Amino acid sequence: MSKSFTINDLPKDERPRERLIKFGEQALSAQELLQLILGRGVAGESVAVTAQKLLSHFGSLQKLSEASIEELSSIKGIGLAKAAQIKAVFEISRRLSTQTPEYKSIELDNPEKVFKLIKSKLKDYHKEHFYIIALNSRNYSIAEVSIGSLNASIVHPREVFAEAIKNKAASVIFVHNHPSGNPEPSENDLLITKRLVESGKILGIEISDHIIAAKDDYFSFKNNGLI
Repeated sequence: MSKSFTINDLPKDERPRERLIKFGEQALSAQELLQLILGRGVAGESVAVTAQKLLSHFGSLQKLSEASIEELSSIKGIGLAKAAQIKAVFEISRRLSTQTPEYKSIELDNPEKVFKLIKSKLKDYHKEHFYIIALNSRNYSIAEVSIGSLNASIVHPREVFAEAIKNKAASVIFVHNHPSGNPEPSENDLLITKRLVESGKILGIEISDHIIAAKDDYFSFKNNGLI
């Protein structure tokens, strides 16, 4: 039986881990970084070949990051466990991208600014995700507190307002994406927003806006008289 090839089968000075330690992570190619994530190949195929197949199949790291668990695991050498590892790495990267200093200091006094700020964070998602931006009395963002599927049973007022209360936020802005590209609110969007606005009133936290972000356009509940 053919053995499972690993990174250790490479000459020591060519192994991605050793190269990263010696030269830094920026010196590694995308293929080498993927090798470190995958760890080992499969019988008859080295991890380097598996990593290269991933890049060749999807065409770029961007497309790879957008691939579903099912699409990833359809590649020989990528089972459900490795597919989950890849998705986890890209999700950490996305979450880190929402925690830059500019995100916490920009003045968000109109929906266009919010859309411009957050559209790059949401562009890769194929499902709807929900963000809450807590604002202080000067209308500056102080926290991005939640990401999750937009569903009435999941977007619960308790979780939505917890971070706002902790940060003594004067108000919040809700943002979620529509992967379809159509920013018009659905019945579920209207229901969730109404429920959260009512909860905000009880807690004394103003809902400044709810913005639906599509690829190149957005819908503001406030601008359309729905808040």
